[in-house]
Amino acid sequence: MNKIPTICGLLLGTLAAFSASAVPPAEYDRLFDETMAHYELPGLALGIVEDGKVVYRRTAGTRRVGSGEDIDTQTLFKIASNSKAMTAALLARLVDAGKLAWDDPVTRFLPDFRMNDPWVTRNLQVRDLLIHNSGLGLGAGDLMLWPEPNGFSRADVLAGLAHLKPATSFRSAYAYDNLLYIVAGEVAAAAGGDSYEALLRREVFEPLGLSRCRVGAFARDAVGNLAQPHRREGKANVAGNTDEEVIPEIPSAAAGGVRCSLDDLLAWVGNWLDPERTPGWLSAEQRRAMWTAHMPMPIGALQRQWENTRFLAYGYGFRLSDANGRFRAGHTGTLDGMYSALAMFPDSRSAYVFLINGEAGQARQALEAALSRLLTRPDSAPRIAEFARDLETRRAASGAAEARAQAAQRSQVKPEELAATLGVYRDAWFGEIRLCPEEGVVRWRARKSPRLHGRVLRAGSRLLVAWEDSGAEGADAWLDLSPDAGGSTTMRMAAIDPETDFSFDFHDLSPQRIRSCD
Repeated sequence: MNKIPTICGLLLGTLAAFSASAVPPAEYDRLFDETMAHYELPGLALGIVEDGKVVYRRTAGTRRVGSGEDIDTQTLFKIASNSKAMTAALLARLVDAGKLAWDDPVTRFLPDFRMNDPWVTRNLQVRDLLIHNSGLGLGAGDLMLWPEPNGFSRADVLAGLAHLKPATSFRSAYAYDNLLYIVAGEVAAAAGGDSYEALLRREVFEPLGLSRCRVGAFARDAVGNLAQPHRREGKANVAGNTDEEVIPEIPSAAAGGVRCSLDDLLAWVGNWLDPERTPGWLSAEQRRAMWTAHMPMPIGALQRQWENTRFLAYGYGFRLSDANGRFRAGHTGTLDGMYSALAMFPDSRSAYVFLINGEAGQARQALEAALSRLLTRPDSAPRIAEFARDLETRRAASGAAEARAQAAQRSQVKPEELAATLGVYRDAWFGEIRLCPEEGVVRWRARKSPRLHGRVLRAGSRLLVAWEDSGAEGADAWLDLSPDAGGSTTMRMAAIDPETDFSFDFHDLSPQRIRSCD
């Protein structure tokens, strides 16, 4: 048998696959290696689409440090807020099916739904749930969601919204929130006649072939191949908040509770770049609605510097912008020890997707900036070190170091020093907080958020809470206790470090002392 034609065919096929990529694969390898090395990540999975085809897949690292289990393209990661576009797509499917309209009032589906302002309650539409224009402050109420696990239910979240005071007037300003995506999931359940989780599987995962994506409760070992979150301790990556045998259903699913693999997310972006891949899944009208600029967003200085961005807005579950003259739709996802990012450039039918299972805020920013530049300017040869330097410069100028230094010299507080203000406090949306003596120290404990517990210490003339669980690491908070003439005491809190994740919204709390320590 003459094997020469077969061999030639293979060679030509390989060359064709290589030439189909506008960017040499070695450039993606370089950025991958630079990111892993510079940020010492536990694991990374990266995929690239060019001209509608997957031209690059690569994974490295471990699912859990010390396990000997390598990450591959089927490994499940928590995708966090990249779940939001899936929730929006589910609602768009229900709009196509005639089961709801974007301008329907939320109370049509959830009659007991309440915001702090009755006028906003009456006028909040389904579309408003997705575009961060409600008037709530940044991350308002997120302490009901994280750190996980906690004792808050979706009913608690919906009830808590009525007690969260607005930071701006309705529809006047952009402020990212998670709680209203949970409401959006409950609207979908009411309109679709099934649970949010069941609807997402049926309307999104199954028709698009997202075979490994999971939402809701499932058995860890039956599904298998799950990446675990890691935090940095010194120069080491340490696994934390790892999965139990049964992964529970969580209230935040519609805002950030989906898990997917790299292959799943490449299929997800593929279905957006090529509508004919799944004919009839979503109408052209609803695809346009998803990628329409519904709420303007402020443009950061680095985004303008790195990408020449002149336009930034929120669509339905996607951030929309321009990068070096190219339209982009994408999002990021952040959870404790898990980071994700994806972006699509529809005009060139290109995209990137990556997943990280470690502390990687700056790593994600640097890799996103490099990939965005490479896909919009293929001859640019960006370097991770370039973006890392810019991020460090910005961080040095942020005032975070000064804030940390102010709280660095800490001393113990004896219970008798706070005798007049110790007790059980209650916040209208967060519930009970104990500020009570335990073994000679004063501890702060949240009844419904058991991972939020810490010692009360003193720094200079101020009190602070130093959290003792890794789920709140880096989020230590100032504590102010203000007795009034009537004998009541109000507790006020605020994160010490300005770089603390906005979901630690201690500043939205206003607990009142209701009784003495038990």
